[in-house]
Amino acid sequence: MRVILSLLLLVVGVFPMTTVASQPPVLLILGDSLSAGYGMDREQSWVNLLDIRLQESGHSYRILNSSISGDTSQGGLSRIPRLLDQYQPEIVIIELGANDGLRGIDPSITRANITSMIQQSQEMGALVLLAGIRLPPNYGSAYLEKFESIYSDLAIEFETLLVPFFMDGVALSPEFLQADNIHPNEKGQPVLLDNVWRVLEPALTR
Repeated sequence: MRVILSLLLLVVGVFPMTTVASQPPVLLILGDSLSAGYGMDREQSWVNLLDIRLQESGHSYRILNSSISGDTSQGGLSRIPRLLDQYQPEIVIIELGANDGLRGIDPSITRANITSMIQQSQEMGALVLLAGIRLPPNYGSAYLEKFESIYSDLAIEFETLLVPFFMDGVALSPEFLQADNIHPNEKGQPVLLDNVWRVLEPALTR
């Protein structure tokens, strides 16, 4: 028995156990095709560019990109409990809602889903950043007002970080869009990164 115990102590001494505290904090991105690198190599996406910028700026984070093309706020809500429990992120970026709006889902449902994701994240102690979305004008002013106010309202209510319009500088610039005129191309990815970085970076240095 003593021999076995000695061997165990030796192994632990040679290969120290890795604790959660010794790992870089996790930055979780919960998004749709805009963050999943749709139509391009993964290395070209704004998420990978964020990883590079974090490293170059001396910020140690492990990015967990849980973005799925076509995902809605309901899909994000169904996935976030497991992600929070498993990875315990320090920062959560929520980039969801575009597909809700494009499908004409009742904005009150989208608002409730995003609210729950914020609350669950903050209960885990995570800093939340909302990436706001705007829709084409053909959806009508009443629907647009209800939908687009979701992000600013929730950012105030829950004191989250807010990117007012994630696609700012890209959505109306054909040179930054793929052939479908919806998804950003590789030239638009640095613009998306800058939109997020302007809001995120000051919070990292606090």
